[in-house]
Amino acid sequence: MAHAAAHSPKALLAGFPILRTEDLSEARAVVGQAFCDHRLDLRRGGRLSVSHDHVSGVEVSLNSLGYGAEIEIDPGQLQNFYLLQFPLAGRAIIRHRGETVDAGTNTATILNPDRDTRMIWGQGCQKLLLQVNRVHLERVAQDLIGAELPGAVRFDPAVDLTSTGGQRLFGRVVAAAQAASDGELWCGTAGLKEAWAERELATVLIESQPSNISHMLWRTRRAPTSREMRRALDFLHANLCEPIRVEEIAREAGLNVRSLQLGFKSVFGISPMRYLHDVRLDAARYRLARRCNRESVTEVAYSVGFSHLGRFSQDYRVRFGVSPSAR
Repeated sequence: MAHAAAHSPKALLAGFPILRTEDLSEARAVVGQAFCDHRLDLRRGGRLSVSHDHVSGVEVSLNSLGYGAEIEIDPGQLQNFYLLQFPLAGRAIIRHRGETVDAGTNTATILNPDRDTRMIWGQGCQKLLLQVNRVHLERVAQDLIGAELPGAVRFDPAVDLTSTGGQRLFGRVVAAAQAASDGELWCGTAGLKEAWAERELATVLIESQPSNISHMLWRTRRAPTSREMRRALDFLHANLCEPIRVEEIAREAGLNVRSLQLGFKSVFGISPMRYLHDVRLDAARYRLARRCNRESVTEVAYSVGFSHLGRFSQDYRVRFGVSPSAR
């Protein structure tokens, strides 16, 4: 996916320069004001050449940032915002939430506010960055699921830019940056157009990138209209930890098994039991991501309806690409 060729690093946000410097201390101070206080170190004796363009709205900011040389950044926890990073040129190594992501033009990253981060930006790495206020994103997420959030929203750190969701997300962020560059957004007093754009950016991020609330979005976004299917879904979600059978689901929904299977296939593209299996895994993932009162993998597996720990670990890895013990 050659998205960098279509939008050169110098073209996006070029009308909003806030920093051009070769001084490490100045770079740390100015970039820190735009984001948060952080440690910034020059690696391997390269020549620093910092270029930072920045446009800020009420709830989001867009940034084009490059350091020229290879640098190491340690921001700790971001606390108050999510940070989506698209490498437009070069590569970066991101260590976040116990995972290491090799970021390039096919892989972006998103940093969660309550997880530690360390980054190495390679020589010549230039990124397009979307910063989203945490409160704003959580408000949008709550509106999308139509209920109180079960806790902090946590995204998978790696963003696959070859996937449909990743391409959609990248396209929207680039479009917003282009609109700002063209004077169509964030060029004066914020109005309804800016508020809509900021909400849309948060919405696309929530809908496009896997997170611990993806299963809740899936249910609301694709909920069927028939009363029987709604009863089936309510029964499934109310009995995640129980050893329920497809016959029980059909009976609770007032359908025969064949009709139930056809209904799920039509709406979700999978069987009722596969739907139940995936929702159980999503629920397990959310519980394992908790920072406080953490449960063991065994406790979580049994609490969401898995009776075989080995099978749970295998299925978890297949669905999420990591072991359930990875924190």
